[in-house]
Amino acid sequence: MPQTQQVDRIPLSMSHIGLYVYDLPRMEDFYTRVLGFTVTDRGKVRGADIVFTSWDPKDHHQVALVSGRPKDLPFNHINQISFRVAAVEDLQAIWRRVKDEPGASDLRPMDHGNAWSLYFRDPEGNRLEVFCDTQWYIEQPCLEDLDLSLPAEQIRAKSEAYCRTAPGFKPIKQYQSEIARKMGLEPV
Repeated sequence: MPQTQQVDRIPLSMSHIGLYVYDLPRMEDFYTRVLGFTVTDRGKVRGADIVFTSWDPKDHHQVALVSGRPKDLPFNHINQISFRVAAVEDLQAIWRRVKDEPGASDLRPMDHGNAWSLYFRDPEGNRLEVFCDTQWYIEQPCLEDLDLSLPAEQIRAKSEAYCRTAPGFKPIKQYQSEIARKMGLEPV
């Protein structure tokens, strides 16, 4: 891995994303009804309609939906948009909501060892990930199938058993402390 020059760290955190969309009403419906976002504002910007949505009252918006996505783009340059939930039970609730949703497609539940994820496409083909962290770290990438219909405790037990046999296994707190030191920060 190439060495990078150490710079003074200015804390950054992901805040929001703006998506150009083909069909604003359809996308607003999907993001609010299926994913649970709340519309916080709407209006026009440079001739386009914009809808601001959020899950958190501290954030004016986390996803902004903007009309005017060109129909002739040969490739969607967004790899994925990821949303964290607190627990595997929350992930299962999203899975139950999304699996029968006509606007969602390509559902792929995955166990990454360090996270349980549900990948799917929104009505316009953007790949979304909803995930929750586990208590373990293993070397990445790891793409194991995940059955979200199992009871949560069974998912946890099955995943932990797999992780304990995988390269690099350690508790997530240990991994985070190692990475914090690598970043020149206090261990967690």
